[in-house]
Amino acid sequence: MNAHTVRQMLAGPAGAIEGAIDAPSSPNVGTAVICHPHPQHGGTMDNKVVQTLARAFVQLGFRAVRFNFRGVGASQGAWDDGRGEVDDALAVIAQQRDADRPLLLAGFSFGAYVASQAAATLPDDGKPQRMVLVGPSTQKQAMATVPADTIVIHGETDEVVPLAATLAWARPQALPVIVFPGVGHFFHGQLSLLKNVVVQQLQRPKV
Repeated sequence: MNAHTVRQMLAGPAGAIEGAIDAPSSPNVGTAVICHPHPQHGGTMDNKVVQTLARAFVQLGFRAVRFNFRGVGASQGAWDDGRGEVDDALAVIAQQRDADRPLLLAGFSFGAYVASQAAATLPDDGKPQRMVLVGPSTQKQAMATVPADTIVIHGETDEVVPLAATLAWARPQALPVIVFPGVGHFFHGQLSLLKNVVVQQLQRPKV
């Protein structure tokens, strides 16, 4: 993401996992783990939306941890149709979280599916404090139910995941969805706005 990004290999269930960690300039207040889009469609931890989320979390004082799913970049293993990818996320969370500080869990597109499943798998005393899901893969993946304070952001003209699919997933949960008018799946030209909205939403006091 920048010259201060630390890249390191983490232990994973299918072999080593390639990670990238960005730390805030001030003492960190917690850890944010971010899951990237679909590996079979070019998704990596260096995706621009994933990096934008990392910047938002660093601005808020969190260590931002991105990682490549198995078989992507220098991560060992092979694509596992979403099952192993959830295990990868859980392994990164277990190694990188600080038990005494908050955990944020985020994901973009397929990564939002992985984040939702990972959160559902974590024990009650290990759940993330907040979740941020951008352009969640609600049409092709079985997204888990998420907490009521989850931040969900979707583009109105998303050409990969129709907004209608995300609204249909959110509706039974009475879960608000922040819609970016006229914006597609990859938030082209709107990354600064995306970062600002995430920061503003996370700074708002919980109701």
